[in-house]
Amino acid sequence: MIRITRTITIDESEIQEYFVGVSGPGGQNVNKAATAVQLRFDVANSGSRPEEVRTRLISLAGNRITEDGILIIDARRFRP
Repeated sequence: MIRITRTITIDESEIQEYFVGVSGPGGQNVNKAATAVQLRFDVANSGSRPEEVRTRLISLAGNRITEDGILIIDARRFRP
């Protein structure tokens, strides 16, 4: 379980992670190494979240949430 607050947790099985390549400078290895991770959480269909928590999360997520209610978080390492 991932603790968000004292009363809100997310089961790790509800989060999917994908390792992806990113474009940009980096020389010869830029297309060979996965240098970013994308986390996906299906907010709309998560049965463990109360309705008010889901509604608030969807409104706070802005353009990070798809039309299907999936929250996508990208973490990238930038090269100098």
